[in-house]
Amino acid sequence: MCFTRKYRVTEAEPPLDVKEAFKKYAEGGTHMNADQLLRFLVEVQADSGASISDAEQIVEQVHQKRHHHHHITKFRKHSLTLDDFHHYLFSPDFNPPIRDQVHQDMTAPLSHYFIYTGHNSYLTGNQLSSDCSDVPIINALQRGVRVVELDIWPSSTKEDVHVLHGGTLTTPVELIKCLKSIKEHAFSASPYPVIITLEDPLTPDLQAKVAHMVTETFGEMLFYPESDCLNEFPSPEEMKYRIIISTKPPKEYLQAKSMNQSSGNDSKKRIDSDESYMREVAPSEPADEREEDETSNSDASEENNRDKEDKSEAKIERCLTEPPEYKRLIAIHAGKPKGGLKEALKVEIDKVRRLSLSEQALEKATSDHGTEVVRFTQKNFLRVYPRGTRIDSSNYKPLIGWMHGAQMVALNMQGYDKALWLMHGMFRANGGCGYVKKPDFLMKPGPDNKVYDPKAKFQVKKTLKVKVYMGDGWHLDFKQTHFDLYSPPDFYIRIGIAGVPADEKMKKTKKKEDDWTPVWEEEFTFPLTVPELALLRVEANEHDMSEKDDFGGQTCLPVSELKPGIRAVPLFNRRGEKYPSVRLLMRFEFV
Repeated sequence: MCFTRKYRVTEAEPPLDVKEAFKKYAEGGTHMNADQLLRFLVEVQADSGASISDAEQIVEQVHQKRHHHHHITKFRKHSLTLDDFHHYLFSPDFNPPIRDQVHQDMTAPLSHYFIYTGHNSYLTGNQLSSDCSDVPIINALQRGVRVVELDIWPSSTKEDVHVLHGGTLTTPVELIKCLKSIKEHAFSASPYPVIITLEDPLTPDLQAKVAHMVTETFGEMLFYPESDCLNEFPSPEEMKYRIIISTKPPKEYLQAKSMNQSSGNDSKKRIDSDESYMREVAPSEPADEREEDETSNSDASEENNRDKEDKSEAKIERCLTEPPEYKRLIAIHAGKPKGGLKEALKVEIDKVRRLSLSEQALEKATSDHGTEVVRFTQKNFLRVYPRGTRIDSSNYKPLIGWMHGAQMVALNMQGYDKALWLMHGMFRANGGCGYVKKPDFLMKPGPDNKVYDPKAKFQVKKTLKVKVYMGDGWHLDFKQTHFDLYSPPDFYIRIGIAGVPADEKMKKTKKKEDDWTPVWEEEFTFPLTVPELALLRVEANEHDMSEKDDFGGQTCLPVSELKPGIRAVPLFNRRGEKYPSVRLLMRFEFV
């Protein structure tokens, strides 16, 4: 005999707070008109800019969505019932938790912003053997990523240039294909500039070829600096719809090479000891994880490769007179000053540059020289990238970089983990344009020219109160048997703060058994010492007695962007894609 269990989804009624708000603002009546709704928007939702036409438009849109098949009286057409009011509040389209417009000042120098940054942007999967393609680059740009990394290498014939992860089994993709895709999709999600960071161990001939490809592809979109080194970088507003190239100038690669050749082993020992602060990469790691400019082995490994190719004096001479057009393309100069980390973090008055550190090198740098890192990032660019042992394309927690002002915290966009959820959350700020203005305390020195010290203890600046009312939409986005074969799901919510260590905390609601539309009505309080860097983490899980709890959606929201009041919060899958229907009804209040 076979039993089938029917899953009945009952629609949960509005929470008590919603009923009471409706009763209060509808003045005890059964309908709320536009004037009454406007009072609710201003007083409860703290929307001081709302107008009567906004309220009328909400009423009209709710009616169009809910009653477009039904004939309703003129009176009802211009007002909301309790169910209409609840529907409005529980709709992320009508009542989202954060603003969707660019609202920050976009006229400060580029280094004053956190920038949405990808690592090895061309990889489709792991760091060792996955395919290289332009598809992940397109996906990243469409999500709003503004910094794309390309590792460019000579093709097997040495006559063309390919994008691949050097020293690995990744299959290459042609550079020209990636450049054309960047041109086509660069501004599909945001008008603000796209920065291409290059890792480019190429001969002068191939550098000239790359320069030609880049200038031909991007034309007037390409930003050329007026002088060799800028002492301040233009603003995102000035650089709208522009492409910016960042790499190490060819001369720096090649002078380091000739120095190694002339100085021999003594020099090698000195370079290694000077740069021991940056050596965290195993010899077996892929070439660009001994990465770019600032890691200990990168120059040595890249120069050794090139040494094999050009040993003659004539070729070295030719290298040092590199194609001027290639150097002219480089707007943000990457470079490694001689000496240790302290030297690398020196701020030069007449020069803006980029320093790259691995996640481990950053940890060491911030542990030993935290305030100097902050001071460096007030003018210069700091790029942080995942350690080379993350061959599965997993990620590190980005907050340590942001706490110290690092603009380019580079994550693997195909590594769908909690660290990437935090990245998605951070860059939902400022209308999702890919640039988020750094808080003033990271930019402005205090008394006696002191800069912000991330290790210092601070008083609570603001307290966020969050109420989780209810959830809905799982029965529409998941199969009936997805969570449990024999009964409706048992959902609970994990909620907390990612931010500076003093503010980090996770809490959870009670689980609601056998309910597709769970109602929790639980409130949580989060005291915040640095609210400007805090992200609200929300995760829905389904309790499973026999196995690991099932995932039911997540989101991450910048606390500084939260709209006060009762809001509909859409949830996303592990990849950061929004579910069509799954959402929570929550209330945010700052005290």
